[in-house]
Amino acid sequence: MSGDQLHTYEPTDLDDMLPLQALDAMTADVRGHRITVDSTGLFDATRHISLLCHLAARMAADAEYQLSPNIADLPPAEHLGASAGHLGQAVAHYTQALAPLLTLTATAQDTPQQKLDSLDHHNRLRSHLDAAGRALAAARTVLAVQQPLSAPSTPAPTPLRTPAVRRRA
Repeated sequence: MSGDQLHTYEPTDLDDMLPLQALDAMTADVRGHRITVDSTGLFDATRHISLLCHLAARMAADAEYQLSPNIADLPPAEHLGASAGHLGQAVAHYTQALAPLLTLTATAQDTPQQKLDSLDHHNRLRSHLDAAGRALAAARTVLAVQQPLSAPSTPAPTPLRTPAVRRRA
């Protein structure tokens, strides 16, 4: 496929979106560009790593920014921070998937014995890509949590302490 037939998201596009929209776009991109055992799969894997790193850094920066007073339109800092952590896990799994992907891409798989020898690499690759997908889903779950409408903040009353009653047995 040529580049003009395939829409891909770039960091500048993701920066123009709300955090949940950017995460959904990234997830759609991952689904649309499946990792294959060839040079295209290697390109897609490194591109996904790059986009995930960018998105994780953005979520972390948004979390820090959210700690400033009077910030609207962003999820709470705790959600952004948790989402950044899940994105970091996705990055780690994509990076760990590179080793079996590189081995599979560089190794012939023509004979039954070569195919049998490659099963472990296929299993490791699938395991890491599945774990990355679960991390992306967890990041989305954290961001999608609706916040209750904020009421004027009033300090919570301090609970009164009552003396503990000790009993002898």
